[in-house]
Amino acid sequence: MASMLKNLPSNSIPWIVLALSVATLGTAYVFQYGFGYEPCHLCLQERIPYVFAIGAAVIAGILSREANLGIAPVIFMALCALAFAIGTVLSGYHAGVEYDWWKGPSNCTGSGLVADSLEALQQSLQGGVHAPRCDEAAWSIFGISLAGLNFFVSLFLAALSTIPVLRYLKERGGVA
Repeated sequence: MASMLKNLPSNSIPWIVLALSVATLGTAYVFQYGFGYEPCHLCLQERIPYVFAIGAAVIAGILSREANLGIAPVIFMALCALAFAIGTVLSGYHAGVEYDWWKGPSNCTGSGLVADSLEALQQSLQGGVHAPRCDEAAWSIFGISLAGLNFFVSLFLAALSTIPVLRYLKERGGVA
């Protein structure tokens, strides 16, 4: 795996990050609209880094058309790495809430008994739409929830986005 990443050209990494980000968001939307899994508040927040990284990866990919990366695409890949690092923290927190390692936000875990607006109170009294709870995994595979899977995807994309940055710093003598 390490030799494969070593041979991966830096100017192709933004496009790989873009493809994996679009695929991950697409999968989330298929679960939501295709299979009827309504996302909770934390799930929706976990999508934000992907949206940001898609834009940054497109710009980095366009700017890195040549084999010699300049500083601009490297900056955009660093922004992707930062976005995915934030996504890793968000999804790790969410997975921890689902596995009862720590408490989640009271407006998302069902522990808040009081509605925060008149409309929310009316909906709950009329049996309207109930937002999904953040502390209950809607779906899992091999005991890993979607938030847990998102943790690993975000961690991988953060590491992948860091490769062009580290290569640039190494070429400039900033990192050994």
